[in-house]
Amino acid sequence: MNTATTPTANRTNTLFLSPIDVAGIIGRQGIAAALQGMAAYIRQDFLRWQSFDKAARVASHSADGVIELMPIADASRYAFKYVNGHPKNTAKGLSTVMAFGVLADVATGTPLLLSEMTLTTALRTAATSAVAARALARPDSRVMALIGNGAQSEFQALAFHHLLDIEEIRLYDIDPAATAKLRHNLQNNPDAAGLRLTACASIRDAVRGADIVTTITADKTNAAIITADMLAPGMHVNGVGGDCPGKTEIHPDVLRAAKVFVEFEPQTRIEGDLQHLPTDFAVTELWQVLAGKLPGRDNADQVTMFDSVGFAMEDFSALRYLYDQAQVLRLGAPIALMAQLPNPKDLYQLIRPAASPSERASARVALTETV
Repeated sequence: MNTATTPTANRTNTLFLSPIDVAGIIGRQGIAAALQGMAAYIRQDFLRWQSFDKAARVASHSADGVIELMPIADASRYAFKYVNGHPKNTAKGLSTVMAFGVLADVATGTPLLLSEMTLTTALRTAATSAVAARALARPDSRVMALIGNGAQSEFQALAFHHLLDIEEIRLYDIDPAATAKLRHNLQNNPDAAGLRLTACASIRDAVRGADIVTTITADKTNAAIITADMLAPGMHVNGVGGDCPGKTEIHPDVLRAAKVFVEFEPQTRIEGDLQHLPTDFAVTELWQVLAGKLPGRDNADQVTMFDSVGFAMEDFSALRYLYDQAQVLRLGAPIALMAQLPNPKDLYQLIRPAASPSERASARVALTETV
């Protein structure tokens, strides 16, 4: 494509994607294709794990939640995500999770993309779960228990249906209205054609007979909603909701009974269900399995667990995906996020009182110029 005609043609303009723009990308492609595309980008980046400058996210905790920054870079692109987690927000009419992200050019530091990442985080989390389960779950898995039916549940359900051929999802949430919401969104929905949804009376009821168990609860507490006596031979546990210190879902005995896989070990030991176990408890980073360096499950009867906390590389992948798709679909708008200066060595010219009318006009044009 001729970049001279795309929304990002101006070298200092930043492409902005609103929630409506991201929803437009998903709508134009269809949810199945979008999840498959994002999963492919995530897998590609896991396969070049060593090329990233990695760090655990920086978190600011409060009594009501957490606000985090998640940075990462390779040789050509830098990305970060701002994200919160406030479980009480829904009572105030706000989302539990709200996020935005930036993708920038390493060579110049120019922000290429500023995007919403609330919807995007739900998509990339579900896509990452599917990438991990492809590598770790039994290939014949067809039934999944979904514990926690809140804002991310539809995305997990659709990702496992489309990317792993899951045929039945057994649902449980302490709030029956959440399960009703999930069923309303997916029943008679062409995106979920062929997917059976079964509401269950308890966690134990939902887990019984499941090949895969996905936990995605939101309470900021040390919970143990899955215990070792619920496990069955060959089960894969996808632990998504335990993602910060003091917030867990899985009893430590489940981890002891399973072969455990993580994203970035230094971060998971602090934030994941792994936080309850000694620092020498053995885990395998997922990239090593995807790259063929270490095995995933050792046999069909082994219990596996993905202690998923969400890592910045997955957001990097998601931003790459959005940036590429937005240009193909011509969605989003260029914004002058950074000053465009006639003389880049003279920032003060923007406010200099003695500037001539022509200089002030030139500066105003530079600040408001769009393609």
